[in-house]
Amino acid sequence: MNYVLSNRARMISFILIGIGLISIAASFMTHSHQAWSNLLHNTFYFMVIALCGTFFLALQYAAEAGWSVSVKRIPEAMGAFLPYAAVLMLIVFFGNLIAGNNGGHYLYHWLHHDLYDPASPEYDKIIDGKSAYLNLPFFVTRMLVYFAVWIGFTLTLRKLSLREDKEGGQAFYKKAKRISAAFLVLFAITSSTSAWDFVMSIDTHWYSTLFGWYTFAGLFISGLSVIGITTAYLVKKGLMPWVTEHHLHDIGKFMFAFSVFWTYLWFAQFMLIWYANIPEEVTYFMLRFDHYRVLFWTNFFINFITPFIVLMTRDAKRKTNTLLIVGVILIIGHWIDTFLMITPGVVGEHWHIGWMEIGTALGFAGLFMFVMLNALAKAPLLRENHPMLQESLHHSI
Repeated sequence: MNYVLSNRARMISFILIGIGLISIAASFMTHSHQAWSNLLHNTFYFMVIALCGTFFLALQYAAEAGWSVSVKRIPEAMGAFLPYAAVLMLIVFFGNLIAGNNGGHYLYHWLHHDLYDPASPEYDKIIDGKSAYLNLPFFVTRMLVYFAVWIGFTLTLRKLSLREDKEGGQAFYKKAKRISAAFLVLFAITSSTSAWDFVMSIDTHWYSTLFGWYTFAGLFISGLSVIGITTAYLVKKGLMPWVTEHHLHDIGKFMFAFSVFWTYLWFAQFMLIWYANIPEEVTYFMLRFDHYRVLFWTNFFINFITPFIVLMTRDAKRKTNTLLIVGVILIIGHWIDTFLMITPGVVGEHWHIGWMEIGTALGFAGLFMFVMLNALAKAPLLRENHPMLQESLHHSI
């Protein structure tokens, strides 16, 4: 059975993209400093959601999991957004670099040349000590390597999947399993270093040994939520009749488990830094606690309390409507979490969330939705020649 990108879905996507373009233009005309922050925030957020689709797919291959065969087309389609995210990230970084070199504000404070000149009054010994890692040529090189690795493995897994559909046999599955194992090793490295580069280096003086894990946990939940929402939507439309409450239960368990894991990392990072009270560490939370307090605690309650209470029971995880609602809440919640990771370091206490910020997010969501659904429509929703198809169709827990 194939999914067909309807005119309605196409129209909704284009309307959202239009809203986003208007919001971005208005942001640059009124608050250009936060406009760059908004672009980085949304580009990074939806980029990592797409990357989490490939991670989920590779994880299922490496673990030889059978239950997920019924929904594998969805994370495959999510990964289709990565090339677009790469282009957007390069535009945001180099666009801001040009703006900064012409008197505008840099997203990354460490790009200021005077910070590295001992004769300059702006000289910063701490940042200068990090210059071997935080310098423009090495940063751009790492960025290009990230995208080459992520997109390369995503396209390879997709290609093997489509060939398996046509030719059958186990050769493509075994090759995909080996490739997935290699990807997971590289993902373990690049998921952390890219979080350091794109997000943590905004607050250049600050560091956290948990930051890579914390970023991964939060954004993997968003990726799982997209899988859950899309699965529930297609089931309700009657396009995936082979997906049962048992498959929904497993997706719900992933969402619940990683929400608890995210909460553990959130608390561990916050509590240890706050209790130790080391000046170069605690300033990160002081800014967020003093000027973003309502959002700071809202972030915690949305992303922990909601999934913990709603998804705790067995029955809740098996209902499409529950997965739809909780998935949307978690996507919004971790969008706020990413906002708190990026915006304070860029604009300090001069922040706001208004129609321009929401409109920008809707524009990115529309683009992501269009790319993902378009990729979903290019192949049958069921992997009919997958070696573990029967195990998935008879999955029961």
